[in-house]
Amino acid sequence: MNLRICLFAAGLTLSSAGIALGGVSAEKAAQLGANLTLVGAEKAGNKDGSIPEYTGGLTAPPAGYKKGSGIRPDPFAAEKPLYSISAKNLAQHAGELTEGSKALMKKYPTYRIDVYKTHRSVAFPQYVLDNTVKHAKTAKTTNEGLSITGAHAGYPFPIPQTGNEVMWNHQLRFGGLANEVHYKAFTVDRAGRATMQSEGDTSLESPYYDPAKPNTKDYFTLHILFTGPPRRAGEGLLIIDPIDFGKNSRRAWQYLPGQRRVKLAPDLSFDTPNAAVGGASTWDDLFMFSGSMERFNFKVIGKKEMFIPYNDYKMAYHTKHEDLLQPHHLNPDAVRWEKHRVWVVEATLKPGKRHLYSKRVFYMDEDSWIAVASDEYDARGQLFRASFAYITPSYEVPAPYCDIQGGYDLISEQYFLNAWPAENAGGFRYTQKKPERDWTPESLASGGVR
Repeated sequence: MNLRICLFAAGLTLSSAGIALGGVSAEKAAQLGANLTLVGAEKAGNKDGSIPEYTGGLTAPPAGYKKGSGIRPDPFAAEKPLYSISAKNLAQHAGELTEGSKALMKKYPTYRIDVYKTHRSVAFPQYVLDNTVKHAKTAKTTNEGLSITGAHAGYPFPIPQTGNEVMWNHQLRFGGLANEVHYKAFTVDRAGRATMQSEGDTSLESPYYDPAKPNTKDYFTLHILFTGPPRRAGEGLLIIDPIDFGKNSRRAWQYLPGQRRVKLAPDLSFDTPNAAVGGASTWDDLFMFSGSMERFNFKVIGKKEMFIPYNDYKMAYHTKHEDLLQPHHLNPDAVRWEKHRVWVVEATLKPGKRHLYSKRVFYMDEDSWIAVASDEYDARGQLFRASFAYITPSYEVPAPYCDIQGGYDLISEQYFLNAWPAENAGGFRYTQKKPERDWTPESLASGGVR
């Protein structure tokens, strides 16, 4: 299927480098709640019915859900795959697959994707929807797309005009005000050996979505206390990202038990290898993309119907790692794929800038603005890595949840799985905000003991 260029805004296919655009006109904003959802997705289904109409998402927990448990039953557990796609029938579906998916099918005969019925299960609290509509006409990017103004507690660009605006929607995706997860991260090498690279307790807060902080300068705060493996136990990280990357930068600190001190960690950004996954991805690969956009030009290519991981409750909460982590790739039996519409954004390295990747292509789910897949290219222009995120909407909040991420290195033939909450009693839980003192460098030293 060819890319469908969206005509929601006049400058859609322009790179945002050097451009600062304001909010959309009142006429365009009127589409929200009419033919578009309140966060900007197309309400209607597609022509053949494989993508249904959006009717509000999933907001009622299924039977068996225990409040506060952090473990979510699969509301679609009884469903069976409609069909599977592998190297054998790749040509038939090539237009609806990421380049990474196609490369994996060609490389590994055992790799396949099982396609299930599509459920547009993402939903949001009413205040997020109200603020998205309220600020659609006032939100704008500044500093060549590196900063935003005129929005709070909602998606700033439900009808985006530039690549940076789409990326800001992803950066500011709603995941609740505060959440915690006890997670594990693994790598699987070329020989099929799985190694747990890290285990820890993660706390994440989104000050941008706090109605009590309309003037917040930060949108994202992340605290990690590593509990394993033994060589990493007691380490701590604190990362805070600003809304104005044009004038500010990521603030990061690290605590190492062996040194008994907290130190600034400016290298926890851009293409620095992420040790939490054994260096198998970069720090700005976190959540598919995080941090400043200053090193790339971002361009909207268009909108497309594609097969992406979706509603992966089985993989996230109800699978053991020895069953999931198979040689070369995740167990296809445990991963659910559906057809959804995605925004396609191409990022190319700016002249004079340095990065491990020369080009990246991101695929954003239209209902949640979450980057659900990406293709990464090396300096030679060769496809280097393929990454996927695994959406499991939290129907009880409601909020999209998509911290779980997997990535494949097509050259070294290893892959990783990060932020996986299964096998842990706490699961993924929404919590109360922490006191301000818990978001200071000093808090790392008090928590990071071995």
